[in-house]
Amino acid sequence: MGAKQEFIEIFKENVKRPGAERLLEWLMGSDFFIAPASTKYHCACEAGLVTHSLNVYKILKKRCEEYGDRFSPETIAICGLLHDICKTNFYTISLRNVKNERGQWEQRPYYTVDDQFPFGHGEKSVFVIERYMRLKEEEAVAIRWHMGGFDEAARSGGFTISHAYEKYPLAVLLHMADLEATYLSEQGTSEPKI
Repeated sequence: MGAKQEFIEIFKENVKRPGAERLLEWLMGSDFFIAPASTKYHCACEAGLVTHSLNVYKILKKRCEEYGDRFSPETIAICGLLHDICKTNFYTISLRNVKNERGQWEQRPYYTVDDQFPFGHGEKSVFVIERYMRLKEEEAVAIRWHMGGFDEAARSGGFTISHAYEKYPLAVLLHMADLEATYLSEQGTSEPKI
């Protein structure tokens, strides 16, 4: 089964709240299922974003089970599958000159960022999801802060992220799942390993 079909099956099986079908329709009409997850760091390939989302979902589900089944399957699916929805319609393909193995210059495609709605990262994911369906407080906070210390707002020195992690264990678990997927499972390569 391909990543797109797997995502759709997991989403439909677990996410039942009002607006979920409209959100899935929006995703189907976007580049979500063919977009990369990054420009070069992890899953920087076609369908990298959906692959990364599935990887995070699977790791988050496992971590939540270890934590004691505190979170519903719907919450786990929403957070794992949709945490990076902000990267939908976010990348474009450009060309650059690169020397080939014979030392000759040739044009090769690469991904660049073309952010049509510069609203931040986690907060943009929350905003996009909320256009279609309501998030629970813990889901919104987890998605908002899934980047941890890599989030620009966290680097400014405030205590908001610390308070979020103290109050909402799901935010910590989602951040850890995102880190594990990015730096261990996908290991800085454009080729997904799971």
